Amino acid sequence: MNLPRQLETILDNALDERAPTKEDCAFLLNQPEGSLGALVTAAVADIVSRRRFGNRAMLLGQIGIDTAPCPGNCRFCVFGEDHTTFERSELPLDEILLRAHAFADAGDLYGLFLMTMHEFDVDRLLEIIAAVRKEIPDHTQIVVNIGDLDSSAARQLKDAGVGGAYHVCRLREGIDTSLDPEARKQTFRAIRDAGLDLYYCCEPVGPEHTAEELVEQIFLGIDYGCFQHAAMRRVYVPTSPLAHHGQITDRRLAQIVAVVVLATLNCPETGNIAVHEPNLLGLAAGANVVYAETGANPRDTETDTTGHRGLDMNDCRKMLYEAGFNSIRLGDDTGVDLHLEYLQQLA
Repeated sequence: MNLPRQLETILDNALDERAPTKEDCAFLLNQPEGSLGALVTAAVADIVSRRRFGNRAMLLGQIGIDTAPCPGNCRFCVFGEDHTTFERSELPLDEILLRAHAFADAGDLYGLFLMTMHEFDVDRLLEIIAAVRKEIPDHTQIVVNIGDLDSSAARQLKDAGVGGAYHVCRLREGIDTSLDPEARKQTFRAIRDAGLDLYYCCEPVGPEHTAEELVEQIFLGIDYGCFQHAAMRRVYVPTSPLAHHGQITDRRLAQIVAVVVLATLNCPETGNIAVHEPNLLGLAAGANVVYAETGANPRDTETDTTGHRGLDMNDCRKMLYEAGFNSIRLGDDTGVDLHLEYLQQLA
C-alpha cells in the first residue's frame, strides 16, 4: 500500500505524538472523504486518541432550559429571530430537576449541561444551578452552554459550583450570525480567567466550508487551551436560511473529528474529544464523548428534543460500548467499567 509521502509523514509524526501544522491539517481535510488517505487518517486518529485517553469515554447530558426568538439570529439555528417558529418558554425548576435526575442518578454522567438562549437571566440560572447541585452526585460536574458573558458573571458561575462552559466562535461568525466574533473570544478569556474548563467545537460544519476555514476554527480552540474539543455538522433544517447548502455526511464529520484529534496533540489542556451529533463513525475516528439531550435543541424543530434528535443515556452508553470503550470517566476523574452486564443493569 503506497500512501503519498506527505500523508505518511504527517501520520507517522502523529503516532509519535507530534501534532500536525495548520498546513498539514488543511492537507488532511482536503483528502476526499472516501479516499484511502481520509480513512487511514481516521484510523491513526483513533489509535492516537485511545492511547492518549486510556480508552476511556465520557457521557454528557444537556438540558435546554428555555426557548425564545434569539437576537443572535444564527442562520443555522432554529431559534434565530428572523426565521424561528418558537415562542418564549421556560422549563419550570421542578421539571429541570426531574430531567437532571434522569441523566445523573445512575452515577456515570461526567457533566450536566444547562443550555440557555444567547440572552439569559443570570439570577435565574444561578438559582437553577444551586438547586441542581443539591440533587445530583458530587462527582457529576455542572457545565453551562450560554451566551456571551463578562468576567464577573463567569466568576459568579464558578462560585456557584459550575465546572465549565461551552462556548464557540462559530464558522463564519458575524456573517452567518449577528454576533461579534471578538465578543465570543472575550468570553473565552472570561471563562478561562474564572478557572472554568472551556468546552469548544469546530461547528457548525456545512458543505460550503473550506478546509482552511475549518483549520482556523480548530486552532482557535487550541489557542485558548480548550478542555474539550469537538466537531459538529450543521443539521439540515428545511426552514433555516442555510438549508440550500445541504449537510455533510457522517463520514465527512468523522474525517474532521480525526483532524481535531491530531491537531490537539499540541494542546495539553485537551482531555477529551466529542462528536456532535453522536455517531459510531466519529467514535471510530478518535472521539470519546457523546451527549444525551433533552429540552430545547438548536438543531431540532420540536419543542422537546427527547425522542427526536436527542439520544437518551442508554442510547449513549450502548453507542460507547459498540465503539469499543472499556470504561466511562466520571467528573472526579474516577471511572466505571463499561461492559454488557453494566448495560443490562441500567437498561
